[in-house]
Amino acid sequence: MITIKTKTFEELTKQELYALLQLRSEVFVVEQDCVYQDIDGKDQKALHILGYADNKLVAYTRVFKPGYYFEEASIGRVLVAKKDRNHQYGYVIMKASIKAIEAHYNEHRIKISAQVYLKRFYNNIGFLEIGEEYLEDGIPHIAMVRS
Repeated sequence: MITIKTKTFEELTKQELYALLQLRSEVFVVEQDCVYQDIDGKDQKALHILGYADNKLVAYTRVFKPGYYFEEASIGRVLVAKKDRNHQYGYVIMKASIKAIEAHYNEHRIKISAQVYLKRFYNNIGFLEIGEEYLEDGIPHIAMVRS
């Protein structure tokens, strides 16, 4: 099981910020072999959902209130460390992210930009595809909404 922490940018310690940026780089830049600007100036407006196992960051998302990233509330930068993907942490961090949006923004409709190969994972949490597939940073994505 993982322990969840929800923090604003200002509440993050230097160590937490370093760990989340390191893990995002490890997954999205190195593992997925995708050169893109991860540090995009949006972290300051996000709520950061951090999942820890044995005091080590193993799962992460960032969430936004409606109107900032999409018209709806949104969840992005969803990840689980490669060596920890066999523990269902993806479901735990996504459920915690949905709860954070409900608690902090009083919203239930959530939109994500999902990597296409993860459609079934998101379907299992109640997200449905909308529109056509598109490329984002060279990786096939699809918009999905949960109401």
